[in-house]
Amino acid sequence: MMCRRPCAGRASRSAGVRCDVSNNSDNSEQTGPELARAAVEAALAKHRAKPRRKPVVDGQTRRRGGYTGPGPDPRDPQLFGNVLERLVKQRGWARPKAEARIFGEWDKVVGADIAAHSRPLKLEDGELTIEAESTAWATQLRMLAARMLAGIAREVGHNVVKRLHIHGPSTPSWSSGPRRIRGRGPRDTYG
Repeated sequence: MMCRRPCAGRASRSAGVRCDVSNNSDNSEQTGPELARAAVEAALAKHRAKPRRKPVVDGQTRRRGGYTGPGPDPRDPQLFGNVLERLVKQRGWARPKAEARIFGEWDKVVGADIAAHSRPLKLEDGELTIEAESTAWATQLRMLAARMLAGIAREVGHNVVKRLHIHGPSTPSWSSGPRRIRGRGPRDTYG
């Protein structure tokens, strides 16, 4: 026989609980406290039938009793550096961060003396291009290239910079560029 209790029968059937209703006419028409008790029993049966799982917040499982009590809590204030490091790891920004650190902290990466006489220009495919302030410093940096690579790897990380391309100061050249004229050019410019 179908359950005639309005909400309790539907809830108990959906929760997989059997509804015991006999053919007695006094049980089919419940009112007042009996109807409320049947609704509460059906709701409790539905609640017991659900598998309980612990909510996960920021990779940590929440304690059963809620957030009260001693101990660390995911809602506690976090240090900005820790939050930023976690964001860098999640977004995959570790390599661009290391590459940017070479340009931003050049004096810390290679040392103050070398940084005073050189500057990084570009980093492509693991090759760092460095411009020295003079040709003498360019020669000196070429001799220190292995030591510089080891220092960069120690400060920034391995395999960020694989080769160094060191050259002296570059002077402006008029032999190439967007306003260059092929051929000998105008002869009246410098007499």
